[in-house]
Amino acid sequence: MSSSKKWIVSGIVALLALAIAGCGADKNAGGGAAGESIKIATDASYAPMEYMDTDTIKGFDIDFLKAVMAEAGMDYTVTNTGWDTMLTSVKQGTEYQAGVSSVSITDERKETYDYSIPYFESTNMIMVKEGSDIKSALDLKGKKVAVQAATTADELMSGIMGVDNGNLKRFDSNAVALMELNGGGADAVVADIAIVNEYIKNNPKEKLTGIIDKENFGSEYYGILYPKGSELKAKLDPAIKKVIDSGKYAEIYKEWFGEEPDTSALLNAQ
Repeated sequence: MSSSKKWIVSGIVALLALAIAGCGADKNAGGGAAGESIKIATDASYAPMEYMDTDTIKGFDIDFLKAVMAEAGMDYTVTNTGWDTMLTSVKQGTEYQAGVSSVSITDERKETYDYSIPYFESTNMIMVKEGSDIKSALDLKGKKVAVQAATTADELMSGIMGVDNGNLKRFDSNAVALMELNGGGADAVVADIAIVNEYIKNNPKEKLTGIIDKENFGSEYYGILYPKGSELKAKLDPAIKKVIDSGKYAEIYKEWFGEEPDTSALLNAQ
């Protein structure tokens, strides 16, 4: 092979390598020091919080994160890893330094991870077919209930139904849990309210309805997930607070949910 041809082939290989490396990652510039970039994992299956639009990760969390990282002046990338991989890799703190994926702050998780200050108030919601006799969380006893494994929905329903109850059906993602209900394999799905409302809105032909049970499903707060002892918390907490206080948070929230957020409860939770 001639020298010129070798250079051409080498160039093509290099371009292919760069293209492959970029698949599934959303790269953003936040003004950090040259060569420094925070790697953040997500499970992009939680529309409208985070989801894949062709090969781009979009959602409320993604826009919120962009504002926070810009405020902090840090470069970063977001990669769709899936839920279990995100939890494991952030715990290790080697490949990914943070996780952003509608992660509820719980006492149990605090034993393993550090969190940012809360940035989103949520609650779990029950989704059923119209005409269902299910009206509350306690009505789910004896029913087949689909949840995403290792989420607060899983924890809540394990408490109500029993951890080893065969009717509590755990799946790798909410998308599969929702399909289980549509396919008749479950009587209900329990998931975060934003995900349930978005799914109902986008699937009117399925004739689905959402049920809020404040007595059994209290408020939860999302936080950015870090490995234990991470220095990122001290760097990003002030940026999160600035984004909320400045009105930028409300702007992003209204864009995704069509209404003003109640930031008073959010700020009190901090």
